[in-house]
Parts: sequence; structure tokens; C-alpha cells
Amino acid sequence: MRHRFRGIALHLWTVDTTPFEQALGAAKEGGFDAVELRRVDFKRAEERGLSNTEILGRVRTNGLPVSAVGCEYGWAFAASEDRERLFASLEEACERAVTLDCATVMSGIGPGDASMEEGVANIRHAGEIVARHGLRLALEYQFQHPIVSRLDILRELIAKAGQRSVGLLLDAYHLQRGGRPGRGFEEVPGSEIFYVQYSDVPNAPPNAAPPVDRLPPGQGVVRWTELFQLLAAKGYEGWVSYEAPNPAHWAKPALEVAREGAKAARRTLEIAFAG
Repeated sequence: MRHRFRGIALHLWTVDTTPFEQALGAAKEGGFDAVELRRVDFKRAEERGLSNTEILGRVRTNGLPVSAVGCEYGWAFAASEDRERLFASLEEACERAVTLDCATVMSGIGPGDASMEEGVANIRHAGEIVARHGLRLALEYQFQHPIVSRLDILRELIAKAGQRSVGLLLDAYHLQRGGRPGRGFEEVPGSEIFYVQYSDVPNAPPNAAPPVDRLPPGQGVVRWTELFQLLAAKGYEGWVSYEAPNPAHWAKPALEVAREGAKAARRTLEIAFAG
């Protein structure tokens, strides 16, 4: 079996304590094919005095493609008074993605206690926003979330919203922690999978909410061969993004962390598709 994944990306949460430009450089020199950008990466750079245009220019100068651009979380179940601001953040993320030739905006569910019906309506509206920009929205569930803690719940919300521009972000960490290891997403059609994030899971309870105990592939309990082979069998051709926040990573030089993560990912992929 072979895969047609586009390549491996470095999610900048993995090197969270590293300044933006250095993190971009570490991703490139460390062996990644792309970089995933968060809203907070832009915010921190702006707080240092850089304009949005200057930040985008530095990303382009770095030379790596951008696998996904993040927006502010919480719009899915936001109270009415917060929705305008949160949807404006989504619009901003879309504009950044278009400028960077990135096809995907990603979002977690985030906080909020609106009803399920409002959540469906908000997802539908978010889909309309990204579709106007010619993009796709990859939406992630989180195993610790008070409402959308399971893959089947997220799939139902997206189905009810009825927007073809909205699909799933599958994260190996949340699949494993949520009781769906290895081939645990076998019932999901490939057409629903818009984006993939990965990190290994220690053989221990999560250390926080959200958890920051994530490891390079091969250092935990995730069954990578099963997971990657199933993704390939479903025809997934997008990026796989290394999201591994961990204080142990933040204490090291970003380049060392990037090299370790890229090497582990490529070794795991080679094992999964050997022969």
C-alpha cells in the first residue's frame, strides 16, 4: 500500500515558546514540508509591532507552504453577543489563508453553551463564510469538550449544517484518548476528512485540559500503522500536521524539536507503508 498524503506540517503550538520567525525557520530547517499557523501566532507578532501585511510577508519569505490557518475558537456554541466578533475572526483567518495560498481554515469547537440547534446554525454560517472565500473549514472535536467530545457528535452537527465546505479535522491524539485508537474512524467516509493532526499519546492520564503531554510518533501508544494505512485507504491526500504541545518540547531549542518530530513522523510513515 502507498499513501498520497501531501506532506508533514509543523503546528506551531509544538514550539509555542519560540518567537514566530524562529519557529518558521525551525520548521523549514527541521525537515517539515509545511507549517500550520494559529491565530495566536499572528496576535503575538502584532503585539511586537508587526502589521498583518508584514507577518504574511515573513511567512511567504520563509518559503514553506501553509497547511492550515487557525481562527479564534468558540463561535460554534457562542452566545449571541459574541458571535459577531468570533465570525469576524473567521473572516480574518480566511483572508490570511487566501493570501498565503492555503486552502484550509481550521477551528476547534471551543467554549460556549448555546444549544445544539444554535450550534448547527453557527456551523452552517461558518461554512457560508469559508465558501465565499473558496476555502474549506476543518472542524475538530476534543475528547474533553463538554458538548462535542466524540467524533459521532461532530459528524452529526456537520451533517445537519449541510455545508459541503465544512468537514472533519481528525487528530490522532483525540482519537486515541476518546477511545478510537488505530482504525477507530473506519466508518467515516474519506470525503468527510479535510485535515489531519498527529502526536503520540503517553501511557498515562492526560496532564491538563487541554492536555500538553503529547509526544513524537513512536514514543506512546498510538497504533500508527493502522491509523495511517486507514487514512490512505480512504484516499486522504491532504497534510498531516504535527501538533505536540509539551513543556519538555518548549524547554528545548525549536530546531531540535522540529528535527525530532519530522524524523519520527517519516520513520513511522515508512514503517506503515513498507513494501
